[in-house]
Amino acid sequence: MKFQRPAAKPSRTNPLQGALRVFGALVIREMITRYGRSPGGYVWAVLEPAGMIAILALAFSQFIHTPPLGESFILFYATGYIPFHAYSEIAAVVSTSIAVNRQLMHFPMVTPLDAVLARFFLSFLTVIVVSFLVFTTLLVVTDDPVRLSLGPLFVALGAAAFLGLGVGTLNAVLFSFFPLWQRVWGIINRPLFILSAIFFTFESLPRQAREVLWWNPIIHLVGEARRAFYPIYRGDYIMLAYPLGIAGFCLLVGGFLLLRNRSAIIEV
Repeated sequence: MKFQRPAAKPSRTNPLQGALRVFGALVIREMITRYGRSPGGYVWAVLEPAGMIAILALAFSQFIHTPPLGESFILFYATGYIPFHAYSEIAAVVSTSIAVNRQLMHFPMVTPLDAVLARFFLSFLTVIVVSFLVFTTLLVVTDDPVRLSLGPLFVALGAAAFLGLGVGTLNAVLFSFFPLWQRVWGIINRPLFILSAIFFTFESLPRQAREVLWWNPIIHLVGEARRAFYPIYRGDYIMLAYPLGIAGFCLLVGGFLLLRNRSAIIEV
């Protein structure tokens, strides 16, 4: 009498494991696409903002010999530029998530939201590495008697990244359906570099200017980052609930539109 083995049951893939595999594959693809296969590409992505800080700080220090806070102009400038860079870099990268990954989205396992989160994750890691290298180097080479408080710094960078994710997610949808909006957004976004208190403090502005610029959410992120380095800086105007609220609203609306209009976004 022969015994027959029971038929093997079809293996079931854990949905979470499948999602993580897709996410990991997208992150690796983003690294290869954006930075190339050599480590030098990623190193340059880290060193580029550091070089921008050094060049601009050197140029502006010729005109402004004493920074509004502390004794080192390059450190003062870095405390403003890094949060701005975190927001602008992540928002710009996430905004193009659909355009650069549209072909992959024809596969059922890849969704527009996967592409958004993969690009955000890689950009956020890069921002953290840049921030660590820049601030560590400046604290070592400068004689500015600052006292770093990591809590406000992490909050500022996290809020900047969250704002970039929210704005980028919403723009990813708008760029897909309204290509003209990408040009309009570029024009609107360009003056933010000057209007985000990177080279000055919010309190040094005239009252009328403060009343207008307070509505710039990046102003609050820059102030929080400076409060992490300069204990004497109070930053009474800072209200982090404002940029976080904008980020959450944009992320909810953008995420909802991505999930609801997946087919239309892919076929645009």
